[in-house]
Amino acid sequence: MTPNPDPLSLIKNAVLQRQIGDSVTDVYRLFNGFYEGYPSLVLDRYGSTLVIFDHGIPGESTDLIHEAAGWVLNNFVDLDSALLKQRQHPEETAKNGILIAGESLPVSIMESGVHYAIALQMHQDASFYPDTRNLRQWLIEHMEGKRVLNTFAYTGSLGVAAGTGGAAEVVQTDLSGKFLEIARKSWELNELDLIKCGILPGDFFRVTGQMRHQDRLFDCVILDPPFFSTTAAGRVDLQEETARLINKIRPLVTHEGWLVVINNALFLPGAAFMAELEKLCQSDYLSLAQLIPIPPDVTGYTDTVVALPPADPAPFNHPTKIAILRVTRKDKRK
Repeated sequence: MTPNPDPLSLIKNAVLQRQIGDSVTDVYRLFNGFYEGYPSLVLDRYGSTLVIFDHGIPGESTDLIHEAAGWVLNNFVDLDSALLKQRQHPEETAKNGILIAGESLPVSIMESGVHYAIALQMHQDASFYPDTRNLRQWLIEHMEGKRVLNTFAYTGSLGVAAGTGGAAEVVQTDLSGKFLEIARKSWELNELDLIKCGILPGDFFRVTGQMRHQDRLFDCVILDPPFFSTTAAGRVDLQEETARLINKIRPLVTHEGWLVVINNALFLPGAAFMAELEKLCQSDYLSLAQLIPIPPDVTGYTDTVVALPPADPAPFNHPTKIAILRVTRKDKRK
């Protein structure tokens, strides 16, 4: 029987698959431990920084983390720092990230020629998600002249992609004004017209309810909610209630416009999500236009993946499930 490789060997093997190079972006996944053999660790590249997400018990993987960081920095000459984020640590500073190598962090990255502001220590995430790279490219290619609403915008990368693709208007809305400031910085980094950028902090249910009352319409609405959240105005539960959110947002989409739906519920099978979408599409008002795959650096490769997700994501290729719907309006309003 072949012995299981040690964790550092698994990390090296996975990283070397990505070392072929990716001129499109300087943000990509180097090691997805959940699928590639060491579930508690994820290694991402953000510009000149290696970001290590430790989901395990604090201190349990310290030696491995430092060995892996040293090896990666030695093999990527354009990386000069390493940031460790310990998701289960009791102290907020450790969750947000502590430099374990180097002295500084990048404040922006580039993908497909687009600049995005980042704040790697703003909170426990890294302020930019590599898994939605293909969706950003789709928005760049399809949003010229369009009006776009990006809900649950976080730091606004999807809206910025639409803006660089020539959108006539982009409204970015999120409960957190702090996150939306990053979206504003990204807009300015790309020298986009500030008149075309709307920044709207507020609760999703209240903001979209007011827009419906005002008869606002958009050519594309992006629905990218967190897995679960609750406010005084409403609840988000991607495991059980994506259809309810879609029905709330659909009236804001123009006739023959797009509704982009993202569901990242880890334990929701892809078939169950598809069944939910297909049920909605039985009406005359919605149809499924396209599924957007997650990039292979995020999913892992054939010869690096050693574990499967807890729920089969098929027909999607990852638990982050992205579907683009076409909206038909009875009133045909544009």
